Amino acid sequence: MNLLRKIQNWGDRHHPKWIDYFRIVLGLILVWKGISFYTNMNAFSHLMRGAVLGTAISISLMAHLIIVIHIIGGIAITLGTHTRLFCLLNLPILIGAVFFVNISAGIFKPYSEFWFSSLVLTGLVCFIIEGNGILSVEREEAIS
Repeated sequence: MNLLRKIQNWGDRHHPKWIDYFRIVLGLILVWKGISFYTNMNAFSHLMRGAVLGTAISISLMAHLIIVIHIIGGIAITLGTHTRLFCLLNLPILIGAVFFVNISAGIFKPYSEFWFSSLVLTGLVCFIIEGNGILSVEREEAIS
């Protein structure tokens, strides 16, 4: 446990600021995708039209959960509060987006979001490991 504390303190002292800027941009991207997802709910409405009631309700709940996790998680990641938690919550959504939605849509088609989603997924994994950083709301907690 003492070794982990030493590693965390070393990481807090030797944390480059560009990683924090990347975290801020990652959080803003998640907020943007959450809002974009909300404004394009017609795709989920189309999925729910041919489904039975139980499936339609689960699709609706999943869509609203994705929107809430993206927006609240993106704001928290941007501010640098509970970064690991919200990256972990967004991880299954991005895994689904990368491996199920974007691969089936074709990764080499023009305007494919596969590479963008893969970059966001990589950023989430990075900040699950790295944590908040210097430019964060919780900086005082990390130093003391």
